[in-house]
Amino acid sequence: MALNHRLLLRFLLVSIFFGGTFVAAKAGQAYMPPLLLVAVRFDVAAVVLLGYVVLTRSPSEWLPKTRADVAGILAAGVFAIGLANGLLFVGQGSVTSGIGAILFALVPIFAPLFASGLLSDERLSTGGAVGTLVGLVGVGLVIDITPATVVETFNGGAMVILAGAASLAFGTVLIRRADASLSSTVRTAWALPISAVLLHALSLGAGESPAAVDWTLGAILAVGYLSILAGAVAYILYFGLLDEIGATHTSLVFYVSPIFATLGGWLLLGESLSMTTVTGFGVVVIGFVIIGHESLAPVVRRTVARSTGRWQFEAFSQHENHKHD
Repeated sequence: MALNHRLLLRFLLVSIFFGGTFVAAKAGQAYMPPLLLVAVRFDVAAVVLLGYVVLTRSPSEWLPKTRADVAGILAAGVFAIGLANGLLFVGQGSVTSGIGAILFALVPIFAPLFASGLLSDERLSTGGAVGTLVGLVGVGLVIDITPATVVETFNGGAMVILAGAASLAFGTVLIRRADASLSSTVRTAWALPISAVLLHALSLGAGESPAAVDWTLGAILAVGYLSILAGAVAYILYFGLLDEIGATHTSLVFYVSPIFATLGGWLLLGESLSMTTVTGFGVVVIGFVIIGHESLAPVVRRTVARSTGRWQFEAFSQHENHKHD
């Protein structure tokens, strides 16, 4: 039971830290441009996470050895972390924290689409196709696509965030395809400097200037939160969960984090969330359940079987005690 409590605590912490990312990303843009903000975030996170890896692992564990290791690092640094977060931070400037988190929760919906084309052992099933369509309907509700607003919607921040979610899903599939020997934490530690360099280059290309940064207490708090708690610490906890409970169950943090993003946006930024958006999020979750039912069903059956067995054992024990009384 202690183990379950420990895993639950780590799951909640990751969900809170990831959810806070959307709030801090929006708040931090009051002090610095979006691409520069996320670049500085990964500057700090890279130092912290690389230091953690060097101190806790032997050189044989954290040094890349094969081309597969390098491919996995590049996939993570360019697509899963760099472009994904750059697009998220740019798009987050024009939507609320809650909507940004909900749109980014589409990662587990996008991933099977890329996996079916790039991984020979993962083809999109009928259930997966249905789940993807349901998820896309949910996204349409979240971003309120109507015939009158379709052009505005597809030119807005919501679509930029969706592109970020697609980049993360694509990078995740490329990492799986590389099949590297490095652990996920070590791979991320090497990927973060690549992400930081990429984002600094994109920031300069977009005309962002370091002179535009207003280094107030608010800016320091935003960068500190994004780098340490939502960066290095969250990644360590997330990848620890990935190793212990698997990808399907760990990906559920993407469906819990919007709750904390919405609460944080409401408490700290005065944001609100419409009932249509909440409904759309519910439809997205249904789409994920349809996609993941094949892997989730055995877990549910085992959980029910254990619970039923425990109930039967307790009932039998109580019956025996009454007999002896």
